[in-house]
Amino acid sequence: MSDIINKVHQQILNGASVSTDTRQIKENSVFFALKGENFDANQFAEQALEKGALCAIVDDQNLPDHEQILKVDNVLETLQELAHMHRNLFHIPVIGITGSNGKTTTKELVNAVLSTKYTTLCTEGNLNNHIGVPLTLLRLDSSHEIAIVEMGANHVGEIAFLTNLTRPGAGLITNIGKAHIEGFGSLENIVKGKTELYGFLQSTDGTIFVNKGNEILMSHLDEGKCITYGASEHCQYSGRIESTDPFLQISFRDPDQESDDRQWTQVKSNLLGTYNFENIMAAVAIGLHFGVEPARIKDAIENYSPRNNRSQLKHTQHNTLHMDAYNANPSSMHAALDNFFQLKTTSKKGLILGDMLELGEVSFDEHQKVVDRIRKDNYNLVILVGAEFNRISFDKPVHFHIFENTGQASAWLKGHPVTGYTLLIKGSRGIQLEQLEDHL
Repeated sequence: MSDIINKVHQQILNGASVSTDTRQIKENSVFFALKGENFDANQFAEQALEKGALCAIVDDQNLPDHEQILKVDNVLETLQELAHMHRNLFHIPVIGITGSNGKTTTKELVNAVLSTKYTTLCTEGNLNNHIGVPLTLLRLDSSHEIAIVEMGANHVGEIAFLTNLTRPGAGLITNIGKAHIEGFGSLENIVKGKTELYGFLQSTDGTIFVNKGNEILMSHLDEGKCITYGASEHCQYSGRIESTDPFLQISFRDPDQESDDRQWTQVKSNLLGTYNFENIMAAVAIGLHFGVEPARIKDAIENYSPRNNRSQLKHTQHNTLHMDAYNANPSSMHAALDNFFQLKTTSKKGLILGDMLELGEVSFDEHQKVVDRIRKDNYNLVILVGAEFNRISFDKPVHFHIFENTGQASAWLKGHPVTGYTLLIKGSRGIQLEQLEDHL
């Protein structure tokens, strides 16, 4: 096994890329034939070689012998071991980011800020699990000066595993909420799982960045041994919300400067929602800590535009969409509803909400809370999509419409055009509410 890992690692050091998908295979790459519940990439090993891969790592011992087919006991474990070995070659700051909500946005903001001064490596998209993190680490090369690694989890022990793999010297937890509660089992286990990052950083004398306004996170830390950010003037890195109509505008203060208003840097972001304040301030704190000038931080955040239906403002021919359809859990859903309810607009306001998935036993109660809440608010249109919302029985006002899936909602919208609205669109990734955009 060690001979194979050393051989493959040498290829990576010589410039080979890593691939797990033959549809995206490149010449001079190493193909890892991973297995999942519904696929087995071992069967594509020869195809990967035909497309130019240097070698294929497989764990199907029945494959024919071939000098470019390297057989191991477990492909995933080999990928992880190789990534760990590769990571240990680099003595640069590595920043680990996890949390229930906002970790991808925070990661991208941190990268935007740090890349104004450093050559950075950053997690692509949401490749933040036991496969994505190793793939990120294997992209490290001698040009990188700082790495930002996003880490996700839905079970206790996963963050501990990923931090041991990544060995970050600094890190932050964006927040802790009811995300993936089906896998974790309880909110207490979510707290336990996410704070495994703190445990690693505390045991290695790493640097912890924390939102001082988050009581759950602060209760797990000695304030004197971490770097705080947030809205309090007692934070090391403090900021304040200036406006939220419609985009979030904040200002922050460089603690190395005098504390009068002239030293507050104004930032006009392209992000929606007060809940993004803490994500921006995390990037500000990390940027200032690593010596990025306030003017560069301002420019980086102002030039950052959200993608993938995360906190995006979209104008169609007929409506204004607050598109936040990439993910949803009770914490993020209520934060989005808070922000949208307070939004001032001259147009009619409506909601298109999808199920919050992976909530396990608390799913019914959490969807009931959302329904109870929005029934009290003054919306002109409410569209609810998903099996969980369909389970809730209540006297539906005439402006409420509930559908089993996005296809049914799409069909209804085709026959009932919606125009002149400002709409909040939010739901879990699996509901795919973005498919409704063409009918809005």
